[in-house]
Amino acid sequence: MSKAAAYALPSADGSFEKVTIERRDLGPDDVLIDIEFVGICHSDIHTARDEWGGTKYPCVPGHEIAGIVAAVGSSVRKYQVGDRVGVGCLVNSCGKCEPCLAGEEQYCARGASWTYNSPVPEETQPGGYTLGGYATQIVVTENFVVAIPEGIDLDVAAPLLCAGITLYSPLKHWNAGPGKKVAIIGMGGLGHVGVKIAAALGAEVTVLSQSLRKRDDGLRMGATHYYATSDKETFRQLRNSFDLIINTVSADLPIDNYLRLLALDGSLVILGLPENPMTVHGRNLAAYRRSLAGSMIGGIAQTQEMLNFCASHGIGADIELISADEIDSAYDRVIASDVQYRFVIDAGTI
Repeated sequence: MSKAAAYALPSADGSFEKVTIERRDLGPDDVLIDIEFVGICHSDIHTARDEWGGTKYPCVPGHEIAGIVAAVGSSVRKYQVGDRVGVGCLVNSCGKCEPCLAGEEQYCARGASWTYNSPVPEETQPGGYTLGGYATQIVVTENFVVAIPEGIDLDVAAPLLCAGITLYSPLKHWNAGPGKKVAIIGMGGLGHVGVKIAAALGAEVTVLSQSLRKRDDGLRMGATHYYATSDKETFRQLRNSFDLIINTVSADLPIDNYLRLLALDGSLVILGLPENPMTVHGRNLAAYRRSLAGSMIGGIAQTQEMLNFCASHGIGADIELISADEIDSAYDRVIASDVQYRFVIDAGTI
């Protein structure tokens, strides 16, 4: 076993502490990564504070990992020491079920292994559950490591490993591109990346946000239109307008109001997970043959595709770089929507 410095939360109501964790010895198919930067995702907060239940402590979150290959196992062929690489939400899957064989490891029928707080054998991670990227090093099997192209700086690339693929996957699946009208609900850590990617795909992009506070940023990032959902006139004016609406927020929204914004055969895709069940009137789906769907990150091959696409279009997240001793305050600021637009931890401060 090797050791790495990390920041861990000891309990749901605790504060992050610097600790030493164990990583497994390098196996033939493994890659050892020196972590340079790791993003803070809202799901880190939900998990660390046990808001979804089942969190194991001490908890080391982090699944937006960018770094440099430090060592490789004897059978590794894709990477070599010095390569720029990333690790996202997944670190393993069965590799044999229908979703895995289709390159959709996130839907593994036998249950994928997530980058943190996921049960694994002791030989995979000492302690029996995965520890994430708020650390100086991580060991990941080769097939779950992706290359970060030279066209993106590592710090702004880190959030793409979750936020980027979470938006890229549904935009591609529902054919966002020239001639399509796409609306993004929310202009936060997910939404701002979605605006950039949808615009780069050639779609006409509209931001639907609670207020017009971030309007200038939205237009700078590629949106053509920006509306405040606090204004009831927005829902009247935009009725039957969009081919695709992607909801990035976790708030309990009046979904029927948004369904009525879809054009014929339009789809509303849920990414954010609200606290309460959604209520939908069937007539708003039947009218205009609309669809309500969901999406969860993307597979490893598509994550690589997304990174290559972002590099070729000059897309990275807008970030605030912080030191590891600022994690607790950063969590509070995320909850208060006081970040533009993604916190990224400088792992050199761990």
